[in-house]
Amino acid sequence: MQKIVSLICLMVLALQSNAQDVLDNKTLLKQQKDSTEVALRNDKKHNSSELDLVDIARRYFAKKRALPNSPIATTSKPIQISAMVAPGYSLQTGFAGIAFANAAFNTDKEKTANVSSLLASITYTQYYQIIFPFQANIWTKKNKYNIVFDWRFIDYPSFTYGLGGHTLLSDGYSIDYSSIRLHQKVFRSLFKNFYAGIGFDYDYFWNVREINPPPNKVSDFEMYGLTQTATASGLSINLLFDNRTNSINPDKGLFANASLRNNYTFLGSDADWQSLQIDFRAYKKFPENSHNVLAFWNYDWLTLSGNPPYLLLPNTGGDPSSNSGRGYIQGRYRGKNLLYGETEYRFQITHNGLVGGVVFVNGETVSEQNSGHFETFMVGYGAGIRLKLNKFSKTNIAVDYGLGAGGSRGFFVNLGEVF
Repeated sequence: MQKIVSLICLMVLALQSNAQDVLDNKTLLKQQKDSTEVALRNDKKHNSSELDLVDIARRYFAKKRALPNSPIATTSKPIQISAMVAPGYSLQTGFAGIAFANAAFNTDKEKTANVSSLLASITYTQYYQIIFPFQANIWTKKNKYNIVFDWRFIDYPSFTYGLGGHTLLSDGYSIDYSSIRLHQKVFRSLFKNFYAGIGFDYDYFWNVREINPPPNKVSDFEMYGLTQTATASGLSINLLFDNRTNSINPDKGLFANASLRNNYTFLGSDADWQSLQIDFRAYKKFPENSHNVLAFWNYDWLTLSGNPPYLLLPNTGGDPSSNSGRGYIQGRYRGKNLLYGETEYRFQITHNGLVGGVVFVNGETVSEQNSGHFETFMVGYGAGIRLKLNKFSKTNIAVDYGLGAGGSRGFFVNLGEVF
């Protein structure tokens, strides 16, 4: 969920030479062992000819104060902590202000574990939204265990457009609610690049209400089951494979994750229901001897049984990092099942690697509430610019413009690649 806010934060962190803080906190299930050091070791010759925003800042401030020789200079501090306040923007939130803090550390003195991270922020937006996440990704010695937390408080006026793929932008209206998310997982390494784990997921919504629903008709929300509160509580079974050498900006490798969530009334859930999320990503250099990358993403979110709360139904941008569906606002399409695919081509524009570009196309379909069938297919497409924030971690600032069906369009800003 990091947007312009995080970009500004991480630019400051890079200038302070806290390279470990540049790790992508949204990749909660997998982080490589200090990917900045890996990239430096593997691409030292190439990096020496590259230029990033840290280099430009160093040149600008060189006459004013001394800066470290390398943005990934090692440090003896056992934990790196950074905090600041900055502005931000997204289609869902509009303009926003955020207070942000994160920490990066290694749980093993011998550094046989991936870098662990903590992230907390509080955001207030022009739409009177409050967003307060706390995320943790902790690796034990030799990466034997990976402990992941995703906790969030949200007071979130937003839009909904109804169920299924036949809805129009003009069908949108405001809804308001507060919610708490408490998701936690523990993974254990089974063999190289492969992990299995269990988790406990708890979601609670209260003060749920429609603000300006369509007049003289019953909304899809009401027909599905509008209640002032909703609770989902259950256990998850998780499998993970990841052989990417750099999870921030992969140029090769595979990522695959499957999560089966089982919600039960005896654990406090309003109803028994079961869902499955499958996330698959592949990366390949194209042409092979270039720095250009062809990337593929498939994300499927299926309701296997029962009826999840309306606000937990599969929806556009509802993936853990809220990045799917460029060209559409979050929640634009919603149904009991969602199938999503995206292809993106990433290429250099300048030889020094400072500026790059992307073109992308995505497609999604959601099941209809009455028939359960997939009857529509919505396409999004667009292009974007990449500015190299840190050439060692290969972290980019991503600014994209996407278009979708029915006049949907807008800017999408991200720290690192979208997937």
